[in-house]
Amino acid sequence: MHRRQFIHRTVAAAIACTLGFGTMLVHSAADDSAPGKDKRMKDIRYVILHSPGPAWQLDKSMLEQPGVQEHVAHYRELLQAGKLALGGPHLDGKGGGMMIPTAGVSQEEITRFANDDPAVKSGLLVAEVRPWLVGMSN
Repeated sequence: MHRRQFIHRTVAAAIACTLGFGTMLVHSAADDSAPGKDKRMKDIRYVILHSPGPAWQLDKSMLEQPGVQEHVAHYRELLQAGKLALGGPHLDGKGGGMMIPTAGVSQEEITRFANDDPAVKSGLLVAEVRPWLVGMSN
């Protein structure tokens, strides 16, 4: 076997194992009836990833984007309701950001909230809701 084929097969096997392990964690985290279940694996959050949408103006900074203040006000409502743990923009110049709800906010609720964002409705931002297992915390 050539070195390149070996590397590709090794990487593919590692990815398959990682994906399988991640799936196992998510399934075990969702099963509240599992005897001896580790309670630390129960914290699944539905995070919102924002990226620039079609209305994003490349010649303007994040704070200069039309509609960004309405976006911030929208998420302050979630914060004031006690349902937002963390949120903010990425600082790498690509735009977008991430919102991390508190534990217990359902995927349906956070997806609805993300889609109701004025910046998403206007096309300034695109929102993607993804399940995230909190694997480490204080």
